[in-house]
Amino acid sequence: MYYKFSGFTQKLAGAWASEAYSPQGLKPVVSTEAPPIIFATPTKLTSNSAYDYAGKNKVPELQKFFQKSDGVPIHLKRGLPDQMLYRTTMALTLGGTIYCLVALYMASQPRNK
Repeated sequence: MYYKFSGFTQKLAGAWASEAYSPQGLKPVVSTEAPPIIFATPTKLTSNSAYDYAGKNKVPELQKFFQKSDGVPIHLKRGLPDQMLYRTTMALTLGGTIYCLVALYMASQPRNK
């Protein structure tokens, strides 16, 4: 007698030989032809020139600008916007550090009832 696993009852159940040799209802592959190739057609390039939306390449100019040795740190090279960003970051860092220290001090003191 042949047996197969029943997915419905989760137990072994009696089966015919053909069912036992193709488990869970899987049938042998009938078609032996290869499936058609999806990307068989050649692709067409839209243009060989640079991208229209990219505009002028500014990287060489920026590399020269940032590599000048004028004694200014790299994070302050662009002037006032960089200075404002740097000072704001430092102020928030110091403010957060002081706030954390005050919170730790208050948490370490017992409350009076």
